[in-house]
Amino acid sequence: MNKVIMALSIALISTTMNVFADSLVTESAPDAATYLIQPADGATVNQTFKVVFGLSNMGVAPAGITKKNTGHHHILIDTDTLPDLSKPLPATDKIKHFGGGQTETQLTLPPGKHTLQLVLGNFAHIPHSRPIVSDKITVTVK
Repeated sequence: MNKVIMALSIALISTTMNVFADSLVTESAPDAATYLIQPADGATVNQTFKVVFGLSNMGVAPAGITKKNTGHHHILIDTDTLPDLSKPLPATDKIKHFGGGQTETQLTLPPGKHTLQLVLGNFAHIPHSRPIVSDKITVTVK
């Protein structure tokens, strides 16, 4: 009997979590795009360099602000594959959050080749139902 109650409880919790997570996903504008304005793909940069984010056909809003067709940037550094775009983007040394609505930053990276890519997240750091992901660029840090 305890095993049945335990199994039913786990099933109920899992279903509730999935429904809750699904309710946090928002739509994006059909023609929205994010891109890196600076640095250019293939650029050679100093160890500390400026990164400027671009966004078209949507607006920028800080995390926690629910407004249609808005989001905030996350930059992926040296990632081989995209994270799970159905869940909130984790904050790691390879995924930087700009939940304040920032549109530029300074990055400091060690010498060598590095890749950068943007992902737009909604108020809950979850990519939109049609994820807005930039092309990946490569920079060489001198």
